[in-house]
Amino acid sequence: MMRLHARTLLFASALLAGPGFADTGITGEAATSIQPGLADSGRDIALQADQQQQLRRTITALESEYGAYGPALPEQLLSLGLSLQQEGRHGDAIAVFKRGTHLARVTSGLYSTEQIPLLQSEVASLTALKDYLGADQRQDYLYRVQMRALSDPAQRTRALLQHARWQGQAYIHAIDEEPAQRLLQMWELNRLALNAILEEEGDQSPALLEPLHEMLRAHYLISDYQLQSGSGTGHGFNDRGGRRLTGYRKDNYDQGRALLKAIHNLEQIHRQPGADTPALTLVMLGDWMLWHQKHEEAFAVYRQAIEELVADDGAELSAARFLGKPEALPATMASDPLSPRASTSSGDVVLEFTVSAEGRVSNLNRLDDNSNANGFANRLMRRLRQTLFRPRFDLATGEPLATEKLTLAYDSKQ
Repeated sequence: MMRLHARTLLFASALLAGPGFADTGITGEAATSIQPGLADSGRDIALQADQQQQLRRTITALESEYGAYGPALPEQLLSLGLSLQQEGRHGDAIAVFKRGTHLARVTSGLYSTEQIPLLQSEVASLTALKDYLGADQRQDYLYRVQMRALSDPAQRTRALLQHARWQGQAYIHAIDEEPAQRLLQMWELNRLALNAILEEEGDQSPALLEPLHEMLRAHYLISDYQLQSGSGTGHGFNDRGGRRLTGYRKDNYDQGRALLKAIHNLEQIHRQPGADTPALTLVMLGDWMLWHQKHEEAFAVYRQAIEELVADDGAELSAARFLGKPEALPATMASDPLSPRASTSSGDVVLEFTVSAEGRVSNLNRLDDNSNANGFANRLMRRLRQTLFRPRFDLATGEPLATEKLTLAYDSKQ
């Protein structure tokens, strides 16, 4: 499999792990069959075991009355699989989901909607087991079923968005020979979802924000993708995805700016009382400019964002939150490119460093003496040296400032 560039792996998972990334899309009665926190106590574990036992008795009774292909069996199998999944028994859950999908296909048709929640749940469990190739195969089948079975425009759009997110995850894990092709699919599926929403709901629909943000994430990944020479491997410029990606990279900066402008306009229209001001989109625009080494333009936009935030009643805290401290890029307001960090300030590896007024890391040192984590620490330090930061700003003058003695803590087993 192709090895992805180190910085790509650094931020890819953070970009694509926002809300809804692992969303199964399960709704209705099946979704409510599992309550949050069932494994938090012995009492809840007992309740879950009782629930599974009752579901198995119901399945046995249905088989006895209606045979092995009774039409009510897939729904009960879904509930049982979800219960096993919630308990962390993903292997057992996958077997149950597979059986339910097979029965639904036999009893309701090759592309029946009854298969959809079963397939979504199976993908979730396969992903939890890190069987990414298996999850990719089932996700591909799920998408074919959705496109054949779903007639409601909103449901079809949701399917497009979910499949686009999966392409991003497949890219991160480099599960096939052409990872660049995954980025192209991620971008194209979000474009199709955007066009579908435009057609159904118009150009001022708040639903447009999700595909716009996802397309921006795709552009960040595209901008960082390092085309390889393919010497002896058949990758890089020689692979189909790499050649097509070259065209996307030429217009990447301008397209990202256009996306941010559209996001800014929509957030101005739909701003809710107490919500973050649309001026924060200017911060995102500054990030995009800084990411592309356009320092003067980026700092001018950051200063404009500070002025708008400070002038906006109640937004001073937002100004301090986003511009009063350094932030690793790309910062999408909902992700952390340097995750997963330790849950406390005293992890196995503790790093101290400075972020310059230009957003570069310097004076990087280890504060821990854990010799068992040397390899892990060296990898972290390489990552951090490659990371670009949005620097801290003086909110009174709008000038970028260096920040010293920043610390990050990591657990080596994460």
